[in-house]
Amino acid sequence: MKKLLLPLAASLALLLAGCSGGDAGKSDAGASLTVAATPVPHAEILKEIKPLLAKEGVDLEIKVFTDYVQPNMQVDQKQIDANFFQTEPYLDAFNKERGTHLVKVVGVHIEPFGAYSRKYTSIDQLPDGADVVIPNDPSNNSRALLLLAKHGLITLKNPNDRLATLKDVASNPKNLKFRELEAAMLPRVLGEVDLALINTNYALTAKLNPTKDALLIEDKDSPYVNFLVTRADNKDDPRIQKLAKALTSPEVKAFIEKNYGGAVLPAF
Repeated sequence: MKKLLLPLAASLALLLAGCSGGDAGKSDAGASLTVAATPVPHAEILKEIKPLLAKEGVDLEIKVFTDYVQPNMQVDQKQIDANFFQTEPYLDAFNKERGTHLVKVVGVHIEPFGAYSRKYTSIDQLPDGADVVIPNDPSNNSRALLLLAKHGLITLKNPNDRLATLKDVASNPKNLKFRELEAAMLPRVLGEVDLALINTNYALTAKLNPTKDALLIEDKDSPYVNFLVTRADNKDDPRIQKLAKALTSPEVKAFIEKNYGGAVLPAF
C-alpha cells in the first residue's frame, strides 16, 4: 500500500506545484507590459519612464524595432501590448492598407520632419534635375511632398492633402527626380543623392541634428504628433493607462526638452 501511495503523493505534489506556478506566472504577466518602439527617441523615452512604471507595479519591457511595419503587426496579432513610434496619418493609412484596427491612446511628442543633403548647405543650391529620395509609406511620403510644396519646390493639386502622392504633384519647376525608399534606408543613401527627406527618429539615429543639419524642416505647428498605440480591446487596460500617464508626465517633458535640443518637441 505504501508503495502505491508514495507515487500518488508525488504526482499530486507535482500537479499542485504546476498549478501554483501557472497562477504565479499569470500574476507576473498581468503586471508586465511589452511595448514596441523605434530606437530614438521612442525607446529612450520609454527607458526613462521605466522606473516610474515600476513604482506603479508595471514591469515595462521595451522591444526595439528599426522598421514601421512589424511594431503594428505584432500589436495587432497580440504578440506585443502596445507600440510607440507613429503619427496619426501613418496609423490611419496602415489600418486602411493592412485591415488592422489599432487605436491611439495618447499623443506624446512631435518630431519635425526634415530635408537633408551631404552635397549642399542651402536649399537654394539644389540643382535642376536633382535626385530626391522620399519615404515610400503613404503617410511619410505625403509628409515629404507637403514639406517640399510649402517651400515652393513643387506644387500639389491639394496643398492640404495629408495623403498626397507623387501623382498629385501639379508642378515640378526644378524637374526633381523622385525615388521612394523605405524610411529606414534614407539616412544610408544620403551621401549618394542630392536631397533626402528623413523622419527625425532616423535622422537622430544617424547622428544628424535636425535643428542644425536640415535644409528644410517642419515648424512647431506640425500636425504629426507621435502617439502611443494599442488594440481597441486593450486601450482601457490599467497598465496601458499607467503608461499613457507616465508618457505625458512632467518628467518626460523635462527629459525631451533637455536631451533633444528642439529636434523633438513635447505635444502635451
